[in-house]
Amino acid sequence: MSNEIINKVVNSGLITIDLEEFYPKGERVLFDLKPLLFQELILKEKDFREFIKEHDWSGYKDKMVAITCTADAIVPTWAFMLVSIALEPFAKKIIFGNLATLEAILFSEVLKAINYTDYQDKRIVIKGCGNLPVSTNAYVELVRGLKPFAKSIMYGEPCSTVPLYKAPAIK
Repeated sequence: MSNEIINKVVNSGLITIDLEEFYPKGERVLFDLKPLLFQELILKEKDFREFIKEHDWSGYKDKMVAITCTADAIVPTWAFMLVSIALEPFAKKIIFGNLATLEAILFSEVLKAINYTDYQDKRIVIKGCGNLPVSTNAYVELVRGLKPFAKSIMYGEPCSTVPLYKAPAIK
């Protein structure tokens, strides 16, 4: 009788996908127009254009920027467009929305590049816990991409998973 310990998880044929490995690298920044509004209510075009012209945009070099306005004010669309134009020579990525929207867009772009056919008839575990702020949206998109191909999809750690999907048996 052998006292060798057998790792059943390794021998199970499970493929673990860790979304942290796909996490888009780079600093995320929120550019809020609220401080640029007069009394947090009104955008004065002349003052705003002066800010755009005089502001040092180089501080956004290689950053991923979400442009928004957190004030309860009506801000014309062209204001966001002007900020985008000013940021474009420096920022790595520019979107309209908050930081959660930025994360969703960044992961969406990464997940579109996955060749899901590589997971044809595979048993997949999507790793859950981690150190990076992976959005729920990324998990939803990943599962949506995997479902047409995977034999089964689970969530968690290989030693303790929650079953999510099992392909119907072909008769």
